[in-house]
Amino acid sequence: MEFRIGQGFDVHRFAAGRRCVLGGVEIAHPQGLLGHSDADVLTHAVMDAILGAIGGRDIGTLFPDTDPAFKDADSISLLEKVWTIARQDGWCLVNADISVLAEAPKLKPHISAMIQRLSGALQCTPTQLAIKATTTERLGFVGREEGIVATAVVLLSR
Repeated sequence: MEFRIGQGFDVHRFAAGRRCVLGGVEIAHPQGLLGHSDADVLTHAVMDAILGAIGGRDIGTLFPDTDPAFKDADSISLLEKVWTIARQDGWCLVNADISVLAEAPKLKPHISAMIQRLSGALQCTPTQLAIKATTTERLGFVGREEGIVATAVVLLSR
């Protein structure tokens, strides 16, 4: 059996007039995240982790922000496409460990729904996913509530 680890990182700034979508869940917040797609920073980190594990390119290469087809795209749908690529090459998800750094919005009430959305897209059980939320203790751009960071690590097998 072959195992591969992939690591993903993404960051998006807040912007007025945008929806705040994390892990495929829309969260009530005065600002959303700025990006060509829905700017779901959490899902983007998971996609890049999967692509890294399979030796693929990053999501910017697969879904370029210069392509109007991806304008306001649903990142869960993009994750499903990435996962299809991995599965076609014989990969199975062992687990994913995801961290989100944000002062606001508070994510704890939404983590269960995020896990449900991601487990559906990744065709796995919710117990194969861990999502943790933390703050930066008011330090840096996250602490000033200018944006959100997400990191993800995945373990794949085939």
